[in-house]
Amino acid sequence: MSNSLENSHVGEEDTNDDIPLEGVQEVEGVEEASRDDDGVEQSSNKKKRGMREPSYVWGHFTKVTINGELKAKCNHCQAKLVASGHNGTSHLDRHLKKSCKAKGVPSVLDSLQKTLSVTRKDDGTSCIETREFDPIVARQKIATLVVKHELPLNFVEYEAFRDWMSYANPLVKNLSRNTLKSEIFKLYQAEKAKAMALLENNDSRVAITTDMWTASNQKKGYMVVTGHFVDKSWQLQSRILRFIYLPAPHTTEFLSEAFFKCMLDWNVDRRISVVTLDNCSTNDAMVDRLMGLIPADSMLMGGNFFHMRCVAHILNLIVKDGMKVIEEWIKKIRDSVAYWTGTPKRVETFEMAARQLQVKCEKKLVLDCVTRWNSTYVMLDIAVKYKIVFSRLQQRDKHYTSLPTDGEWEMAEKMLEYLLPFYSMTELFSGTQYPTSNLFFPMICEMRINLDEWDLSSVPVIREMAGQMIMKFDKYWAQIHGILVMAVILDPRFKMQLVNYYFPQLYGEGVANEIQRVRNLSNDLVKFYEIKSGNVSDAVVGESSSADVRFNFNLGTGCKFFDIKKFEAFASQNSETIVSKSDLERYLEEPLIKSTSDFDILNWWKVNQGKYPILAQMAKDILAIPVTTVASESAFSTGGRVLTPHRSRLHPMTLEALMCTQHWLWANSKGKILESEIFNGEEFVDEDESGPQVLE
Repeated sequence: MSNSLENSHVGEEDTNDDIPLEGVQEVEGVEEASRDDDGVEQSSNKKKRGMREPSYVWGHFTKVTINGELKAKCNHCQAKLVASGHNGTSHLDRHLKKSCKAKGVPSVLDSLQKTLSVTRKDDGTSCIETREFDPIVARQKIATLVVKHELPLNFVEYEAFRDWMSYANPLVKNLSRNTLKSEIFKLYQAEKAKAMALLENNDSRVAITTDMWTASNQKKGYMVVTGHFVDKSWQLQSRILRFIYLPAPHTTEFLSEAFFKCMLDWNVDRRISVVTLDNCSTNDAMVDRLMGLIPADSMLMGGNFFHMRCVAHILNLIVKDGMKVIEEWIKKIRDSVAYWTGTPKRVETFEMAARQLQVKCEKKLVLDCVTRWNSTYVMLDIAVKYKIVFSRLQQRDKHYTSLPTDGEWEMAEKMLEYLLPFYSMTELFSGTQYPTSNLFFPMICEMRINLDEWDLSSVPVIREMAGQMIMKFDKYWAQIHGILVMAVILDPRFKMQLVNYYFPQLYGEGVANEIQRVRNLSNDLVKFYEIKSGNVSDAVVGESSSADVRFNFNLGTGCKFFDIKKFEAFASQNSETIVSKSDLERYLEEPLIKSTSDFDILNWWKVNQGKYPILAQMAKDILAIPVTTVASESAFSTGGRVLTPHRSRLHPMTLEALMCTQHWLWANSKGKILESEIFNGEEFVDEDESGPQVLE
């Protein structure tokens, strides 16, 4: 761990893989060629096992000793550079390509081997052109290939790969896995610099998500920290900041120190908007400790909005409590799915029976994970489509004894109907390619209203299920995060009208006071941004109430789904007239825009930022806030594919370089992370890591 990254494998990779060129001059200190008895010229250094051919750069440098130190003197501009063995030759190559000032010196690229390539033009025609082959670029591209598609490090040592490379381009020299690892760390440093520059040059706050993961193959704990922000082009961006190995024990002090150090390293400790975490006591304690480490004046509203609980996690807890009520009703369905997915032979039998009954096998049976209710929903949704197949197979297999009754199938179908909004809500909140903070408030209101409607159902099981879910809802969401109310106000389709639409359904006699609290909070937030920007308005709307930025929900009744047409009808009949003074007042005075399926809220604010500069800065910060930790949790799926049982010896530093670099490469190539394009295959090749690399 003490060696720096720059000194790792440099001598090996720089001397092993450079391509010797024709016409290279003799270099001092290099043994001259000799001839054998038959007069055939042989290089004496090639006779010695383990000796490598010199890099092409020595055709442009001469080794000299100055004051007892070995130097490399440029044959063209007479510049003197270090030439000790552990420094390699990359710096000499850079000098020739970029720094050499001598006039009339032919470009080093001109001396590189040239190959013919077919180039396709925009008009569809093709032409043959010559291009230079650069071995350094070739190594970088192989490193990018391995990282982006999660290939093992010894992929470059595969016999078939080397055979294909030698056929495709004979100029390519074989790489060793150690050389590849060195290239990957160089790539990691380069991509990290790009990511840090992107954050440094951005003027908005950064929302943070973080989560913990224990690698089953290593039994080691890792913390992933992800930053989310809206860039200068009003594109939602996310970047993994660290994939940190955390040795046990995972105490609050240890976790908070690792997190805070990451914030300092990336220089975002004074630019955090919120931190979204799973709901657990350790995270609560960590947040309290972090708020003592970060200056309050650098936080959004003094830290009142600092902690956000993961919506997906809490939604899972709420629905799980309701699912316990119907556990006995779906037990036979779960047992049936487990039976017919238990062996390959049973899977084939089931699929054959489905084809005979002309039931399309578009989706295969899948057994649920009892800790995740949405997997139970998927299991039921697929199983009910095959209920006729289950009935047929009972007649053919005497060992199959768990066929559900007609009543149990009917209950499963009814549960799917009731749970569909919650499943859709989970998918919506779990998105990482679009803002989710502005979607939270209407969805959470609809959830509460739906539960109240269920509580009045004529079906006893539904009433019992609703009662359990309402109890859990009130436990976790009796107080709604105020920043999410502000997010919906910054949505030009809703503004304050959505608050006016929902609050009467959720509050009793105190609805007017609650609406005024929202107005006061929005005014406080605008004042906060005006002070930060140095543009304080004289307008005062309501009294300051930022000390309490959460809202208690009471019982109410309403529609089952969010009906945008019903809301728009309400808004058209209850429009407000406001005397224009501040950014906020002028914004609220404007009529709501029409909601369309392709509406892009970030693009709307990009177009209107000149009209509402203070609100636009607020929108940049607030709309970047993720309401779930899905972005961080998705990194663990990649981590599980990289750390397979046969690759369990990857060093934590190497794993971090692979994880972070892959994320950054995909983000740079597409502007955003496209999860569907990340390779999903399993690795089955032994991977042995002998020593650590140091990340700076």
